[in-house]
Amino acid sequence: MTDGQGASSSNAIRRVRVRVSGRVQGVAYRASACMAARAHGLVGWVRNLPDGSVELEAQGSEPQVALFLVWCHRGPPSAKVSGLDLAGVAVEVDAVGFEIRR
Repeated sequence: MTDGQGASSSNAIRRVRVRVSGRVQGVAYRASACMAARAHGLVGWVRNLPDGSVELEAQGSEPQVALFLVWCHRGPPSAKVSGLDLAGVAVEVDAVGFEIRR
């Protein structure tokens, strides 16, 4: 399948914003998400929210983002993820790296 310009849909760049709920603070979720995102070749960021959830944005190819979202559902071993709220957001063309935000 192509996007009309000859590029495969698997090469399409996607950026998502995810709010992860459950026991996800104090269990190394941010650090683990950062390592997982980098391992999948993604750019973006992750941060704790005051309500106890974790928010992140991740950008990369469709397959990379899909694999990372599978990881987000599990999280690190000590996390207990109860849900993900997912939204597509605009791709940031100049984005580099994946960071933990405070």
